[in-house]
Amino acid sequence: MAGLKPAAAAYLEGLNPEQRRAVETTDGPVLVLAGAGTGKTRVLTTRIAHLIATAKARPFDILAVTFTNKAAREMKARIGALVGPAGEGMPWLGTFHAIGTKILRRHAELVGLKSDFTILGTDDQLRLMKQVIADQNIDEKRWPARALASAIDGWKNRGLGPEQVPPGEAGAFAFGKGGALYAAYQARLATLNAVDFGDLLLLCLKLWRENPDVLENYQQRFRYILVDEYQDTNVAQYLWLRLLAQGHRNVACVGDDDQSIYGWRGAEVDNILRFEHDFPGAAVIRLERNYRSTGHILAAASGLIAKNEGRLGKTLRTEEVPGERVTISGAWDSEEEARLLAESIESLQATKHPLAEIAVLVRISAQMREIEDRFVQLGLPYRVIGGPRFYERAEIRDALAYLRITANPADDLAFERIINTPKRGLGDATLQQLHGYARSERIPLLLAARKLVETDELKPRVRSTLRALVESFTRWARAIETMPHSEVAQTILEESGYTEMWQKDRSADAAGRLENLKEFVRSMEEFPDLAAFLEHVALVMDASEAEGADRVSLMTLHAAKGLEFDTVFLPGWEDGLFPNQRALDESGRAGLEEERRLAHVGLTRARKRAKLSFAVNRRIHGLWSSTIPSRFIDELPEASVDVIEAPAHFSAGASRFDRNPQPFGSSYGTPGWQRAQANTSAGGRNFGSAPGGRAAGRSAGGPRQIEGELIAKSTGSPSAFSGGMRVFHTKFGPGTVAGVDGNKLTVDFDKAGRKMVLDSFLQPG
Repeated sequence: MAGLKPAAAAYLEGLNPEQRRAVETTDGPVLVLAGAGTGKTRVLTTRIAHLIATAKARPFDILAVTFTNKAAREMKARIGALVGPAGEGMPWLGTFHAIGTKILRRHAELVGLKSDFTILGTDDQLRLMKQVIADQNIDEKRWPARALASAIDGWKNRGLGPEQVPPGEAGAFAFGKGGALYAAYQARLATLNAVDFGDLLLLCLKLWRENPDVLENYQQRFRYILVDEYQDTNVAQYLWLRLLAQGHRNVACVGDDDQSIYGWRGAEVDNILRFEHDFPGAAVIRLERNYRSTGHILAAASGLIAKNEGRLGKTLRTEEVPGERVTISGAWDSEEEARLLAESIESLQATKHPLAEIAVLVRISAQMREIEDRFVQLGLPYRVIGGPRFYERAEIRDALAYLRITANPADDLAFERIINTPKRGLGDATLQQLHGYARSERIPLLLAARKLVETDELKPRVRSTLRALVESFTRWARAIETMPHSEVAQTILEESGYTEMWQKDRSADAAGRLENLKEFVRSMEEFPDLAAFLEHVALVMDASEAEGADRVSLMTLHAAKGLEFDTVFLPGWEDGLFPNQRALDESGRAGLEEERRLAHVGLTRARKRAKLSFAVNRRIHGLWSSTIPSRFIDELPEASVDVIEAPAHFSAGASRFDRNPQPFGSSYGTPGWQRAQANTSAGGRNFGSAPGGRAAGRSAGGPRQIEGELIAKSTGSPSAFSGGMRVFHTKFGPGTVAGVDGNKLTVDFDKAGRKMVLDSFLQPG
């Protein structure tokens, strides 16, 4: 191996002192705290190459665990480039599940399996769970298989077999039958010689706990263990690693506690926080030199994440120029926010900025709809990463199918899609009968159904169910003539049972699907009728993604981890949306800290520019709500932030409903109007009435405030308008004043319905 020493010197070149220490500290437990953009992948691969080149280990003595197959492939390629063929043959480099599979196939009989066991996908899992639920005479509509799958997956992520699930948790499903269903499901898997993904680690734990000799063999086999993204490990992965690492104790975990953002799917940030406790004497090496972002972006991200208490602590720094400050802009509502965002991208495009180097990162997928619509209107090519575009999501396609068949009874494709969604007992056999009759009579499926239910061709139960569906479509079609089309859509989703289907679904993505459906209904209000809306959607769906590689990337913050772009837009920084209220309600301070880590991840995706924005009014659950900028904006360091834009409408009032928000200041304890006056004199942040709606400037001092003077203004003298007067609103159109409360008016708008608005937004009409 002596001949490899020159190569070793070469591969160590270019490492900074902290990186080199992380590579060369080979013996004993090591925790490498690698901040965003600090070169953690290079450290991991160079460390493996170093172990091989210095003859400390042979490739098959090293266990290297990644979270994705892509990361494993990239790591193998990099190691091969560093040390040649010796580094390419690493049989124990892969994901947790890949390595768990390899171990289980070698010892399958010890856990009641055969070595050729099948790994079930999601569809097969759900089908098997439905059988288990049916065997127990449980109503699957009330206790859906997807909910049971979510519960069992959560137990497996925590390393809990059926006999280990706490009674309280096991009893929460199907009136106390959750534990029995879990046990029955595992028994069915064994009978089928099959496992699901959770079993690939859970059964490894069972194997090692019940067979100490097998565990000892693997502990001795792996002289060195390396783990990537350690902050994202769940309890089962943590237990799996701890058992293996008790042999040589040469375990090196690389991760970033400030980027632990997957708690909702079982990741435990405590795994990385207690590393030194689990492995006494561990070396902790911090990688803080960032090679991605400019100084101001890093300062903003570091200042924000420093507010978290549950962290080991590090401060990102760079030797690059400070660059542009992080910008904050405000919009009157989410539609204006989307418009300003798209216009900003067009301006960048005009300067030859590649669209592929621009990303828009949202907190929830429902935010994408308005942004996508704006991109389509302007002809801006884009792609959605980590999921389908808004109108391509399954729940949106289902809702569209209901509307299409209501508007056009001859739309057979739409009818086929929803005839048994939600489940009605109208399966393939019924559809086959309808198709046969429709072809013979040369009529659409819905008309065929209408005729068949008046005969004895169908079984009584099927005939009754199909008749109810046909009558519903007749009723909904009539409603289009008398009701606003958005209300018709809401009625259809409720009366068809489609909304209820997702309300009963207890899977992790059900809440997001319901949010998307609410946004879908809300989006219809912008169009004069159902036909115009359906035409718009058809055009949006036809917007091809094959417009070349240069496209804006649109994704959620969770999907952005590991990516980087020159310019990153971060819309929707409002309390309730981000930090997300559901996360706060469910997890309290822990939820807030994970939301803050998510904000940190979003900021550190940007190389050169990070642009935050908020709207002071946003439609939430179908209702307009006044919002306040995110508390995270308040936590950004003054010196690294610029206020660029304020809602021009602030000059007429604080919000759509005049709820006197104090966006940047509740922690300061000073009334908004006083803070605004103080801020103006001190030269501090002010989202107020600077010329053209822009901020008047900034300095390093003074508390932050948004337009406090206007808040005082909005609670002034009685209105000049009175009940019965006709008025005009630039957004809602003409209407009639129904009630007056000071300067707040209740107006019955001709098209938009009843709204509460400030009189300063109205003109005599």
